[in-house]
Amino acid sequence: MGKPLGPTGEFFRRRDEWRKHPMLTNQFRHALPGLGTAIVAFTIYVAGEAAYNKFYAPSTHSNSHATSHSH
Repeated sequence: MGKPLGPTGEFFRRRDEWRKHPMLTNQFRHALPGLGTAIVAFTIYVAGEAAYNKFYAPSTHSNSHATSHSH
């Protein structure tokens, strides 16, 4: 690969091996295990609610006449 590390480089390479331990490298993914599923579920819910409101909600024009006559 590259040039040999020598005694000093080898010392620091061994000193930094703990940084590559599996318990440390995967912490971000395992810190909040259900976050990805929750984000997907919430996105589907919001999109479904927006579609429902677009297709099945009563029009605002008919509601504005009903409320203006009630006063």
